[in-house]
Amino acid sequence: MRKKVILLLLLLVAFCVKAQTINVKGVVKDAKSGDLLPGVSIIIKGTTIGTETDFDGQFSLSNVKEGATLVFNYLGFSQKEVIVNQQVINISLEESAEALDEIVVVGYGRQKRKDVTGSVSIVGEETLEVLKPIDATTALQGTTSGVAVNLSSGAPGAKVNILIRGVSSNTNNQPLTIVDGYEGDLNSINPNDIESITVLKDAQAAIYGIKGANGVVLVTTKIGSKNKKATVKYDTYAAIQQTTKRLDYLNATEYALVLNEAYAASGQSLPFSNVSQLGTGTDWQDQLFNNALLMNHNISLSGGGENVKYFVSASRTEQDGIIAKEKSNFVRNNIKLNLGVDISKKLNFSLIANYYTSASQGFDGSLLFNGLNYAPTFGVDEDDTNNFLGIEVVNPLSLLSNTYGENNGNGIEGNFKLQYKPIEGLNVVSRVGYKIYNEKQRSFTPIQNYGSSKVYNQTQSSVYQFKATSTRVLWETFATYTKSFDETHNTSITLGTSVQNDLFDGIYATGFDVPNNSYEFADISLTNSQSEQRSINTGNGDVRLTSYFGRVQYDYKGKYLFSGLIRRDGASVFAEDQRVDNFWSVTTGWKMSDENFLKDNKTISFLKLRASYGTLGNLVGDNLYRSLLNGEGTYVFDGSLVDGTAQGGLPNPLATWETAEKLDIGLDINLFDDKLSFVADYFEETRKDLLIQNFPVSGLLGAGAAGGANPTVNAGTSKNTGAELAINYKAISSDDLTLNFGYNVTYVKNNVTDVLDDAFVEGGGFAIGNLAPSRMEVGQPIGYFYGLVTDGIFQTQAEVDAHPSQSGLGASSTSPGDIRYKDTNNDGVVDFDDRVNIGNPQADFYMGFNISATYKNWDFTTYLYAELGKDMVRNFERFLPNVNKPAYYLDRWTGPGTSNSVPRLTNDATNNKLFSDFFVEDASFLRLQNIQLGYNFAPELLEKVGLSKVRLYTSINNLFTITEYTGFDPSINGGAIGAGIDSGNYPSARQFLIGLNVTF
Repeated sequence: MRKKVILLLLLLVAFCVKAQTINVKGVVKDAKSGDLLPGVSIIIKGTTIGTETDFDGQFSLSNVKEGATLVFNYLGFSQKEVIVNQQVINISLEESAEALDEIVVVGYGRQKRKDVTGSVSIVGEETLEVLKPIDATTALQGTTSGVAVNLSSGAPGAKVNILIRGVSSNTNNQPLTIVDGYEGDLNSINPNDIESITVLKDAQAAIYGIKGANGVVLVTTKIGSKNKKATVKYDTYAAIQQTTKRLDYLNATEYALVLNEAYAASGQSLPFSNVSQLGTGTDWQDQLFNNALLMNHNISLSGGGENVKYFVSASRTEQDGIIAKEKSNFVRNNIKLNLGVDISKKLNFSLIANYYTSASQGFDGSLLFNGLNYAPTFGVDEDDTNNFLGIEVVNPLSLLSNTYGENNGNGIEGNFKLQYKPIEGLNVVSRVGYKIYNEKQRSFTPIQNYGSSKVYNQTQSSVYQFKATSTRVLWETFATYTKSFDETHNTSITLGTSVQNDLFDGIYATGFDVPNNSYEFADISLTNSQSEQRSINTGNGDVRLTSYFGRVQYDYKGKYLFSGLIRRDGASVFAEDQRVDNFWSVTTGWKMSDENFLKDNKTISFLKLRASYGTLGNLVGDNLYRSLLNGEGTYVFDGSLVDGTAQGGLPNPLATWETAEKLDIGLDINLFDDKLSFVADYFEETRKDLLIQNFPVSGLLGAGAAGGANPTVNAGTSKNTGAELAINYKAISSDDLTLNFGYNVTYVKNNVTDVLDDAFVEGGGFAIGNLAPSRMEVGQPIGYFYGLVTDGIFQTQAEVDAHPSQSGLGASSTSPGDIRYKDTNNDGVVDFDDRVNIGNPQADFYMGFNISATYKNWDFTTYLYAELGKDMVRNFERFLPNVNKPAYYLDRWTGPGTSNSVPRLTNDATNNKLFSDFFVEDASFLRLQNIQLGYNFAPELLEKVGLSKVRLYTSINNLFTITEYTGFDPSINGGAIGAGIDSGNYPSARQFLIGLNVTF
């Protein structure tokens, strides 16, 4: 009997325990559209036990205590908490713009932003919609800390340069761009198709190994939702473009008076005997600059069924140039497809394809240079046939009329992906990324004569044609397993492999004697096939990469975070013994706000410390271990000299890629219920094994032969140090009114710490006859300006006599009114050994400031961008006696006490045109990058005509720039050694836009 009673009691206890837990299941939907939401995170509050919804939005959890709270989280939606009191719980989640920032895309996965241990910056869809960039890269300018964006030119379709935490390499500083998992470029994507851009700035980018040293830009494009009816969106805008600035140059009268003075000072006859009738003359900038049109159309279709989701879009962008728009323009077309299909509950297939075409026309960079230097006394149709201006300056309009060139390309890129979830917590992905790009280029040079012996003259017509195909295939397979233990230990392990093959095949040809001297007949097949000048060359490339990678992520109670990763890369472009290396990183984080001593703090709502350290690679250098037959040689055959080929640059079998060691220490803090947030970082990077071309080596190796060169050697080290701060403040947040502020600032300093044998690297160019203006050497930043230091203007002959002799600079004598240079090494003479650091083309500080506001149906945004502590070289002057001159010569020295900054005018030989800080200017600037005002029509009005959204807006891009730089555009920059030298760069345009967004 006792046994029966005990058994009965045990069964009763078990029943009671069982009654306290239940099995819960349900479906999660979008509250607005009713779409099923796959991948929603469901966690039992206070534990790490949870699950995710499947492809049909369904979930199930076993043994959940009654009264427990389930927490639902999903990208782009507000968090929701539900108390468990029944077995079936169906949930609808509300969209939330704030929640979008909660998820961060990282390499081969994604994390909650609060769990990220690395340094990241994010640009969302809303920012892209406001800025309306033609190239999505420019949307990073001023919107993300740690990132600087500079145009190589303001010409339509020009390349955009990205710098993440400054210049670290003397060769390539461009980051790796990953679009939906495949390696791509931002300039081939329609910005309207982008959902978000994430920038990885620190050692967490080591998951990309040999290509991660310059940072990684991760792009996620849009896709539809399942069980959602088709939605059609049409966006369009049109803009008028104009130049933001014209340089102050002499008019015809001023020009004639200045020249007369220079001739008189040299004892020559005056070139203009009657100045009074000249007037203002021809303003060549007026002749070159024009108002230009920009148009964009974009249409998209998105939606999904029970097992399918899709997004399809098409767009066209047309942009004319603000200089000579008939020969300066750009057109891009895009067709985009994102498709996801659930083959089963465990297997998913997706396809991404972006087809694009581009067409552009451009002109030689000397066009604006000639426009600035051509004399205003000449008429619009008047050529300098008598060489009054010298042989190097011609009528820019004549030069333009003889300019013919076009570049056309088309490509397709994307990936195929299979995603398989065999068991709970395990996700296996295999994807093949691809990019195929075909490019062709044609330029025609007609017979032309601008005057006797002009360098632009052509006595024979010619055509240059180029065709090439680039192919990239990337196959990656990786698996991620996520598991929690004892409700406190959370782990995620990723293992994978990657294989990449880049192929290039091109043909280049030049032909002469084009029929009828006409662009219409400019084709190689029609040129003189018997011409000895005719040439055909080919180019090809085959680069292969093989990689293995792994990552472990762990957290304890969700507040002590750790991530460690390693990647092993092999690259075919180096010698067999130098092809393979390991890259790794460790990142950690501590959510202090989850500790008991801060958990109930009313001021601090979130506080996280984080740190990262690791090594990454920069894949620069191609086949440096091989010797190519691209030199020139002369041989003797049968007693005769015969020209042929010979070994070119010397090989280096020890060459390898650059390696970066990165350290980052960061702090994330949110105050006052997340109303005010700060993200701060301190960073260091040491870039080792910098590849230096034509590095001097000892021995009789034949490097001095025609076409020969010294080898490229890993011979340098540089170090970057800096800090970042990003602040966001939600000043007002109500149904009718919102007001938000954002500010970010980045400080970065570069210093070369080592160059083998204390050698230095020179680059760039300034005027004719000057030494290289840019350098890389120990103790200085990469690409700093190296020149003479001025010390005012000699006022009297006594000052000239008392100063160390400047004859070592070239000119045999110095006179009052000439530039006085400093004897920086104090050796008693002024010569080229007195050159020192006179400027840095890279800014010390990058800043961005934005304001966004809404009031009922109105919305307003503005973005400002600034670069401080940078210099640029004024190199658009031509130092010939009769060319036009900048207006600052009106303040020239004309006698003692008249000027201590601008030298005298003379046609005698002087040292005044040597590269010095006289031509280096402070190029710091503040730019109002964008200002936009929009109106959303009332939904009740739109329903009557079958529309769900209509927004009308007007916007101005590049409204004004505050700067002391006298050139066209202080934001035009790029490269490392040789950057910041302005030879009359094509400026970026101001754009006045009006646009319309319609959703059906």
